[in-house]
Formats: sequence, C-alpha cells, structure tokens
Amino acid sequence: MIIDPERIRHQLKISEADSPRTCPPLPDIQTIQTLPAAVLMPLVFDGDIWKLLFIKRTKHIYDRHSGQIAFPGGRADPNDPSLEATALREAQEEIGVNPADVEILGQSCSITTVTDYEVSPYAGLLPWPYELTLSTEEVEKTILIPFDWLADPDNRQVKSWDSPFGPGIDLPVVFFKEFAGEILWGVTAQIVVDFLDLIQNTP
Repeated sequence: MIIDPERIRHQLKISEADSPRTCPPLPDIQTIQTLPAAVLMPLVFDGDIWKLLFIKRTKHIYDRHSGQIAFPGGRADPNDPSLEATALREAQEEIGVNPADVEILGQSCSITTVTDYEVSPYAGLLPWPYELTLSTEEVEKTILIPFDWLADPDNRQVKSWDSPFGPGIDLPVVFFKEFAGEILWGVTAQIVVDFLDLIQNTP
C-alpha cells in the first residue's frame, strides 16, 4: 500500500467537503446524547515502512477498556478549543508527544461507541524516531503496525459481539489477527478500517 501524506491530506479535505464527518453508527446503538472525544492516529515512517502508532492501555480492574489496543486520545475537555486540540492534548498527556511536533493531515469520520462517545479521529504525521514518555497510569506500551498489514483484508474479520445492552443484542465488531502478541479490535479497529477505506477509495 502506497502512503503519500500529501495525498491523504487532500483525500481528507475532499471527503470532508463531500460527506458528513460521521460514519453510520453501529446497529442497535441507540443514544440520546453523545459525549465528544477525539483520538490521534499517528503516522510514522519507520524502517522505510509507513506504520500507525497505537497504545496498549494499562490494566485496571474496573475499566472495561483497560488492556486494549487503542489510539492516544480521550474525552474532550471544556477548555479544549477544538476536537483536534483534544486529540493533541491527550497524546501529550498519554505518550509525551509535543503538539508542535505533530503535522495534522485532517479528520477521518467520527464513530459513535456503545458507551455514548462520539470519537473524532485525526490523522497526524509524527517524526520518527521520537522519544516518547508514557504515562504509565494510562499506557502500558506502544506498538507500531504497518499499513500494509492493516490493509490486508486477510488480517481481519467481523465477528458478532455480545452488546452490553442485554442478551440477544449482538453487534458486528472488527477483529484483527494477532500482531506482536496483541489483538486490535472494537472501535479502534473500526476507525482504522474506515480510514483505510477513505484513503483507498477517495480520488
């Protein structure tokens, strides 16, 4: 898969002009009000290969998202001037990335979660190598996954997942195969698939 940052910037602008920034919600998710959140999708050029940087969340007993593979990000703060600023602030807090070092390419489509968050993903270039400083309370480690591997449809499938809304309500959820001992699935996996779809199918 050929990754051209300037082309991605153009594609995100085209997509934003031609369509809403929100992907269709997952079936059976009925929300009254969503809470704004944002994540940073860091693109890095490592070993002559374009990759996406993910975090593995630190495990906490009462956190349903702990231990999962995700992008750095979180809930919007009232003091954030924009959702882009939210993504950059969270990345700084979680992995020590200076916002000034990130070149934002644009926003991919947002997605509504079963926990009533509307998550807006922002693609950004991160110079590499980069000295990350992990907030160990939130982040156990980082992982780099090549775009070529993520774009291979043989490396992922959609499975039925038991919804927290009760028995008999199943949701179609994207699961990637194991990579470096970890499994990317759920909302983050869907964000990746939507982003790949966008950059592969937008002229």
